[in-house]
Amino acid sequence: MSNDVWVVADLKLDGTIRKVTFEALTEAKKKLVDKLGGQLCAVLLGSGVSGLESELGKYGAQKVYVVDSELLKDFNTEGYVIALSELIKQNEPAVVLAGNTVFGQDYFPRVAARIGSGVAMDAIKIDLSGDNNLQIERYSHSSKAIQKQVFHGGTTMMATVRPNSFKAEEAPATPEVISGSVELNPGDIKVKVIELETKASDRPELTEADRVVSGGRGLASEENFKYIYELADILGAAAGATRAAVDAGYCPYDMQVGQTGKAVSPNLYIAIAISGSVQHFAGMGSSKVIVAINKDPEAPIFQKCDYGIVGDLFDILPPFTEKVKALVSEG
Repeated sequence: MSNDVWVVADLKLDGTIRKVTFEALTEAKKKLVDKLGGQLCAVLLGSGVSGLESELGKYGAQKVYVVDSELLKDFNTEGYVIALSELIKQNEPAVVLAGNTVFGQDYFPRVAARIGSGVAMDAIKIDLSGDNNLQIERYSHSSKAIQKQVFHGGTTMMATVRPNSFKAEEAPATPEVISGSVELNPGDIKVKVIELETKASDRPELTEADRVVSGGRGLASEENFKYIYELADILGAAAGATRAAVDAGYCPYDMQVGQTGKAVSPNLYIAIAISGSVQHFAGMGSSKVIVAINKDPEAPIFQKCDYGIVGDLFDILPPFTEKVKALVSEG
């Protein structure tokens, strides 16, 4: 087994690399690579991905393994599982990391099962134990507690990392590009992607956003969610919502934050008319700064936020939004 640390690039549907990949490369370089004495490597899986190696090199990747195949043109679990597991078997890296995105959550555990490894999901901290085994920390019990998990070693150790948990820092390198000798057969891929439809939006992706503005059931209607969108657009933020707001039909499911929705870790989370249930907190509790606006002074969100405003959102939000707009325009 080598002492190398791999980070698998997570690609958006437009073919660009998600920033969680750069965050993982940065943290792996800081916490794992020097202690293990190996190299920091990246993995590119997909179709037409050749040419992205330099982006990974900007964040310290010394080697980039590339599996560029037409069979990986659209994300499919079977193809990605075969490609990554075969690469791991051939090269035996010490650690393999990826973003805890919908893609990583889908195929990473299957890769671990295929190679006989353990996998830890949604890490907010990575390091090595005294005997150089991977140890991670992750939220549990609806973000009320933090677990520490330590691998026993012996096989490749795998983990996914929560987006926005680490800061990406450039460390330019010129990576060696290695074409992965992985054989993919059409017969191995049972599911075929017929068509991909994406929802056009000028706002950042919710799980990757540095700022998030979310609304709850207290907005009372789909029309009133315009207040959420307006503030989000001024801040260059993503727009989120609680399950109650989604279930009421005020906004689409892809905006849902929480235990049954998406997990976010922005630097700023503005919760408007959100009570702060444990289910919602499970999806945003790791936010760096939480600002809450709610008319109920006993709302649980006030026990968890950094800044709170008690009052009717329809009285508070318009002048609040105008003040933010003025501050942003001043630079």
